[in-house]
Amino acid sequence: MAGSGLSRSFSYPDSDRPTRIYPASACYSRIQDLRGLVNYGLSCCVNALLQSFSATHELVVLLNKWDIDDRGALVKTHNVPLQLQRILQAMQSQELQPVPHKDFLHCLDRNNIRLYKQHDADEVFLSILNLIQEQMSDKELAQEIRRLYMVTVEEHLQCMECRFIECGTSYLLSLPLPLREEDNTLEESFRNFFELQELRNMDECFCNRCGEKQPSRQGLRLIKLPPVVCIHLKRFRSTGGYTKKLYSKVSFPQTIDFKEILEPEQVSGSFLESEWQYNLYAVIVHCGSAMFGHYTAYIKHPGDNEWYHADDSRVRKR
Repeated sequence: MAGSGLSRSFSYPDSDRPTRIYPASACYSRIQDLRGLVNYGLSCCVNALLQSFSATHELVVLLNKWDIDDRGALVKTHNVPLQLQRILQAMQSQELQPVPHKDFLHCLDRNNIRLYKQHDADEVFLSILNLIQEQMSDKELAQEIRRLYMVTVEEHLQCMECRFIECGTSYLLSLPLPLREEDNTLEESFRNFFELQELRNMDECFCNRCGEKQPSRQGLRLIKLPPVVCIHLKRFRSTGGYTKKLYSKVSFPQTIDFKEILEPEQVSGSFLESEWQYNLYAVIVHCGSAMFGHYTAYIKHPGDNEWYHADDSRVRKR
């Protein structure tokens, strides 16, 4: 489907590198319609996200529909969707100078996404989408942006004693796919995400029919796919108060067909027919350890279908 894609899957690191801070005067590169973003105060995470946002044509179109005179009462310097609209317009302009995205970074800082602090890209992505919902005065347009990423799933919990099933509907803006210690494929991670899990002992759930906790089977079924599917590969794990990162390799195709990946029982009977096939166009990569690292982005340019690597102020063809 034109414009659809698998966005922001975090691939395995190529190397361990420290976070770098480039001064405002650092050189930047511009290739095709892609341009580098200067690193201000550990902003590599936001820089990589901005590259993926700029590559998401559907998001840019929706943000540009927001009337410049319809901003609501919120102070403009605190308004995330307004500042995001401005920075994406600047990134796609023909101006030769570096993009002045300090205003966007300071706007995030005023909304508790702090400068001079390392962040998780998926958490910042979800925070930005939530702030768009809160701060955009055109609520219908804000909902369109949300639906752009919204995966609809059916939660089901079956009691293993009486077979009673409870169902509910949930919405996800990114799919948090589990990883194994050994090598993984994206297709396997999808199947594992929708696989039934047995809940026993301390994990048992209360059964309304039995009137007590019972062993259960819990799982998700797909109801609807959005125009843009965002994937979060769960590389970070917390055990005993210690966070570690999984360095296992994850292989993924540039085109993926959910109809070929998912088993029939992993799709809800109320599935809303939509496109099954998606094309990869943006990947955000974290290099380094759980406590110290650096984000860059790989972007597929629609003009020449070539991949480019955006590393803060530097952009180069792969």
